[in-house]
Amino acid sequence: MEPDFWQQRWQQGRIGFHQDEVTPLLREYWPTLALPEGSRVFVPLAGKSRDMLWLASQGNRVLGVELSQLAVDQFFAEHGLIPVRHQSIYGLHHVAGAVELICGDAFALDAEALSDCVGVLDRAALIALPATMRRRYANELYARLPAGCRGLLITLEYPQQQKNGPPFSVDENEVQALYALEWKIKRLARRDILAAQPGFVAEGVTRLETAAYRFERKG
Repeated sequence: MEPDFWQQRWQQGRIGFHQDEVTPLLREYWPTLALPEGSRVFVPLAGKSRDMLWLASQGNRVLGVELSQLAVDQFFAEHGLIPVRHQSIYGLHHVAGAVELICGDAFALDAEALSDCVGVLDRAALIALPATMRRRYANELYARLPAGCRGLLITLEYPQQQKNGPPFSVDENEVQALYALEWKIKRLARRDILAAQPGFVAEGVTRLETAAYRFERKG
């Protein structure tokens, strides 16, 4: 998935991955991370996710990163927010209240940029990437998060041969293979959601589950 792929998806309005509601598994399981109030939470490949506003409403400071300027602009416009902007080596920063959204490449963020992120939410980032990029994403970007960082990962599982991603199927074995060396991982839930996803059914998918994992970076 090259940057142009995602730019085109946003320009064409092909954003079926965007949710109009806050992710239910986020509401249910985020409190189990027990992050201190005011914690900074990293949201990679953020799009215009409403999850960012929900995280801010829970007393967190949000740092999102998104390639598409269109997605960034829509996020603030749809919520009636007027961001203050500034440029850095990481991209164009947009700040409104407790939400900071960088229009830039997530892989360009270094350890300094993420040094105070004690939380991470991955709802649609890992599953947006093909297998080779998932390995790079875990090995490079997650490696820049600080020791003790805690997070919530939400994935999809379905027979990959029945549908072309994104989103891609990422099962528990792959999650463990990608992260277990540097992160403590605990599966919190796995749920059948096929009936609620008619688009997958229309493409011939016969099984669809979502899973949630708790992460903690080893010291």
